[in-house]
Amino acid sequence: MNLPKTSKLLISLSLMGLVSCNGNTTGSIGTNNNQEPTSPVQTTAVTTEAATCQFVENGVGSPGQVKVRAEEVVTGLEVPWGIAFLPNNQMLVTERPGRVRLVQNGELQESPVATLEITASGEGGLLGIAAHPDFATNRFFYLYYTVDKDGSPINRVERWQLSSDGNSASSDQIIIDDIPAALFHNGGRLRFGPDGMLYIGTGDAREPQISQDVDSLAGKILRVTPDGQVPADNPFPGNPVFITGIRNTQGFDWHNPSTLFVTDHGPSGELGRRGEDKLSVLQAGENMGWPAVENCEAEPGLVPPSLVWREAVPPGGAAIYTGDSIPEWKGNLIIGTLRSQHLHRVVFDADNPRQVQTHEVYFQGSSPNGFGRIRDVIMGADNELYITTSNCDGRGNCPPDQDKILRITQQ
Repeated sequence: MNLPKTSKLLISLSLMGLVSCNGNTTGSIGTNNNQEPTSPVQTTAVTTEAATCQFVENGVGSPGQVKVRAEEVVTGLEVPWGIAFLPNNQMLVTERPGRVRLVQNGELQESPVATLEITASGEGGLLGIAAHPDFATNRFFYLYYTVDKDGSPINRVERWQLSSDGNSASSDQIIIDDIPAALFHNGGRLRFGPDGMLYIGTGDAREPQISQDVDSLAGKILRVTPDGQVPADNPFPGNPVFITGIRNTQGFDWHNPSTLFVTDHGPSGELGRRGEDKLSVLQAGENMGWPAVENCEAEPGLVPPSLVWREAVPPGGAAIYTGDSIPEWKGNLIIGTLRSQHLHRVVFDADNPRQVQTHEVYFQGSSPNGFGRIRDVIMGADNELYITTSNCDGRGNCPPDQDKILRITQQ
């Protein structure tokens, strides 16, 4: 494919694949106290043809102004990477070392539903999960995981089926295989879209240039049917690739059926660059710009970001808030962050979904004001917002009660 001249120049440089991330009790365990960020916040507006990109030069954002609190739902987890909500007040949770756990009526069941043989080095392992839209009928769910294949690691998306009693699960079929894997940048987020299709976020597997290659599954958002077929209306005929130019996404959600909000991890040494974590607004066939676009730059044929942080955040899961418990957050994008350890609220302009109006920070830091590293962010079946912590992944401070699932609600 033809790349902008900036992309050709960057790809010709020597590439460095460094990591970007540098008994159950339910009750209120924390509130947002509008604490000051750890460093002063300075934001610059950079205007492009589509919108004005907000470039956060220092700090991460202004303190949140809405009074919210967090309630513990589950403790005792080890790197809970994703949640799938099921009928009858149940949820399935993936733990990165390879276990699928069942939570029933707020209680974590002792025995895993399934234990996968995975390659768990670095950022690989058992990652995303999503329940089939017709789970109540077919009991299918989907897993994204890293596995050794012929002596080399690859990422795979596989469909599983939960037993009728909910105590075990069995593999049904491989949906998509041979997604490039590496020690870092494996992506891993799974979500079903409003169209009933399965969307898969992948990383560049430490090879920035392949994010621009539509013949590679790496550095993309992929779109397939629930049976793993390529939809006829995909932007590249016969190809599961839906969005290109991604470094390592772990979060995306839909503004409307044709428009996605996508977060991405910025570089941590590749091409001599650091930081640049970003949020972009994209549609089918569009290019998020990695590795060509730096910060808020615009290049022909590449979508400029809407929000960029100079300091490494980087973003985990992301969800549009659709609940009623926090009316001020309705329609806003809520993002979890890892290194900067906070929950980020982004408000978009009502007339331009690519334009960030305001953005602010909640639960920053570790206990007692925050919860440390936040991995997944997802709306639950009860229309409440849920997050998972990732403090036991080797990069945080793992507490005695390990990682948690928390529900965020009005204070």
